Amino acid sequence: MKFGPAKHFIALLLAAPLLTGCLERGQPTMVDTSADDDAFCRANNVAVGSNEYVNCRKNRDVQRGNANARTDRAQRNLAEQMLNNPVRP
Repeated sequence: MKFGPAKHFIALLLAAPLLTGCLERGQPTMVDTSADDDAFCRANNVAVGSNEYVNCRKNRDVQRGNANARTDRAQRNLAEQMLNNPVRP
């Protein structure tokens, strides 16, 4: 029972969905949070364009950046811990 190139083609088709996950590495898709930030800053009765509004938006951006940095650091720490302390059944 010889299939030749058809067997390789079918194997490639079955493996292709698994390999597409490798293309997703890197930075995640950016999410537009401007509406949320705008609603949060306006909730304090701050006029759009004022110094208080600009500072509020800047603070929200810094907080989001810090949260992303903490998440990235936690992920790296977990990966390092898993590499250095493998579980061997």
